[in-house]
Amino acid sequence: MKALVYNGPRDVSVTEVPDPRIERPGDAVVQITRTNICGSDLHMYEGRTDIEAGRVLGHENMGRVVETGPAVEQLRPGDMVAVPFNVACGHCPNCERGLTSYCLTANPDRGIAGAAYGFADMGPWNGGQAEYLQVPWADFNLLPLPDDATEKQNDYVMLSDIFPTGYHATEMAHVTAGDTVVIYGAGPVGLMAAYSAIIKGASKVMVIDRHPDRLALAEKIGAIPINDGATSPVEQVLHVTDGHGADCGCECVGYQAHDPAGHEHPSQTLNELVDSVKPTGHIGVVGLYVPADPGGSDELARRGEIAFDYGNFWFKGQHMGTGQCPVKAYNTHLRDLISTGKATPSFVISHQLPLDQAPQAYRHFDNRDNGWTKVTLFPAG
Repeated sequence: MKALVYNGPRDVSVTEVPDPRIERPGDAVVQITRTNICGSDLHMYEGRTDIEAGRVLGHENMGRVVETGPAVEQLRPGDMVAVPFNVACGHCPNCERGLTSYCLTANPDRGIAGAAYGFADMGPWNGGQAEYLQVPWADFNLLPLPDDATEKQNDYVMLSDIFPTGYHATEMAHVTAGDTVVIYGAGPVGLMAAYSAIIKGASKVMVIDRHPDRLALAEKIGAIPINDGATSPVEQVLHVTDGHGADCGCECVGYQAHDPAGHEHPSQTLNELVDSVKPTGHIGVVGLYVPADPGGSDELARRGEIAFDYGNFWFKGQHMGTGQCPVKAYNTHLRDLISTGKATPSFVISHQLPLDQAPQAYRHFDNRDNGWTKVTLFPAG
């Protein structure tokens, strides 16, 4: 089959690889009809992780079941499904508590809680930027889609990661109706966090970024765009909230945060978020941070440590939730919002391309070229 393979820093190619197959009774093979390029893929693309050459990338996937193992009971060939980026067994202590992003079974060789498709340090699982994908524990992992799945593929593919992840940020930030919310980062996940806050009935949602195309999308869904390249984002948030600060906030940037001059500051958005949120407010952090970053901007960052202003955070009595999204906690009711027309997360898509054009798409997305806000690929119809 054709698949997008990582060869080295900023070097990916579409090439022929072996077809996935049923290896365990609970496996399924899914023909991928939509797969997205995620901002997290760029960490690997840029060589900021230790992913090995030859790995198939891609953790935002949906498609059609084409084969199932003998133990699969709930799925049949032909079923359209969304694939959570978490690979989870369904029966370990964390999975039984709904913490599927910290499965204790799916990544045993690394000794890390949690696994994902096509991602560094997250287990042996190949990704879905390919024609087919092997899915273990298929009954547990795959989300069946309704009859409108074919016509709404660009919406349902967002259930694999960014829509639940944005929603997870608002859950950790305790967003409720009437709240004022600040979102740092207007990439796809930040836009999904803003969209989720709006769905929840937030009174004001402020989105901070400096890319005009991303800020335009934030404004399009009803958020207040704030350009941090103009003046201090903290001052702008305080102005919008009459000096009080936002009730709660979300960090959707991660360890490769940059200042307007282009210098990398891993702690910048976290510290600005603490300054932007009122005392006792809640913060949800879904931007990616890592235990070690060999390409970090200083020695502290290279050890996976950041200069977080904990004193200010503590003094303000704030609360913070962090970590990867347990997609299964949210994807069923987000699916139903899409099916009933209450949510249309495909608004973030700027480009729809065949799989063969994935290398060029990675280059444009990594360069943050104007207009390249989200790319979805279609290996199959």
